[in-house]
Amino acid sequence: MKKITFPKDELVHNTFLEWWYWNGQLWDEQGRHYSYMNCLFRIKPKKVQLPLFKRVPFENMYFSHSLLSDITRKKFTTQIDYLDLVAKDSFSKPNLFVNYASPITKTGYFNKVMEFKDDHYFLKNENIELNLGLVKKPLLENGNGFVKLSTKKSYYYSLTNLSTQGVIKINNQLIQVKGKSWMDHQWANVKFTRDKWDWFSIQLENNSELVCYQYGKGKNKSTLATIIHPNSKQESTKIAFIKPCGKSWHSSKTHADYPLEWQIEIPKFKLKIQARALNNNQEVIFGVLNYWEGPMEIKAQIADRSVTGWGFTELVGYDSVFNDRTMLKNNLKDRLVNRYKKFFTF
Repeated sequence: MKKITFPKDELVHNTFLEWWYWNGQLWDEQGRHYSYMNCLFRIKPKKVQLPLFKRVPFENMYFSHSLLSDITRKKFTTQIDYLDLVAKDSFSKPNLFVNYASPITKTGYFNKVMEFKDDHYFLKNENIELNLGLVKKPLLENGNGFVKLSTKKSYYYSLTNLSTQGVIKINNQLIQVKGKSWMDHQWANVKFTRDKWDWFSIQLENNSELVCYQYGKGKNKSTLATIIHPNSKQESTKIAFIKPCGKSWHSSKTHADYPLEWQIEIPKFKLKIQARALNNNQEVIFGVLNYWEGPMEIKAQIADRSVTGWGFTELVGYDSVFNDRTMLKNNLKDRLVNRYKKFFTF
């Protein structure tokens, strides 16, 4: 295990897989609520052995997922790029800088950027253009940024409090927004397996933030919770009770059932959380994989004090009734139709 250092470890690593993940809660001037997620993935196809890419003849390849939700109107859009081209100047600066795009873009070529300079980030894709300011130092999961996920090991840190302002695009309309964001960076030498996990990033109104998850099944299940307090003090524990309660949402596409309400109890932090999804349909379909990713409303009890907040949840490994071939065929068909709609008027 190596010690994580900044800004060096914000850059790319020579591992099997890696991702830079962002989510955030945003509001416009009228008080309407939005959320987003943007994630760039890097893999070594021959090492990871993801079914979709295991025969790709590249040493490294990149792909990306992004989401934008209009919570007030209960609408959701997703952009899945199976291949992104990364510009030659990416990862060439002392701080994080990635310039990338899908080979098929609506306008321009390299239309997506992640950049860090002087405690400020810039994030851009087809539907968002945001400036983010670093409010707190990085949170190191498990206290040192090295975690065990069931039978896997990973380096992992988060930027839990990023002041955010900029522009989002909905129905070709540009909307000025402000809010707060979260960033995860994770890298590991692991191969693809069909694992299950429930992951939560939570930002409380008292300026505490925490990440918690349960990973795996049965005897191989592991849990972890790490909190960063208003004074930036950090604590971790492997004892967290995370369970679904209340309603779930049934996908008409994959027939997967995703829990939309959760109870989380972390005794060490004297913390009890009720998390409720703000939008039912937040399913993402990526080739042979399906997952739910979306914003949550948080009500919590810290000792005897009630606090509220916002969060994001990722639910992976929920069964689909379709086999791999059917999932991939349907997903690619939908993707091609959506792509052609951008270029032609019917």
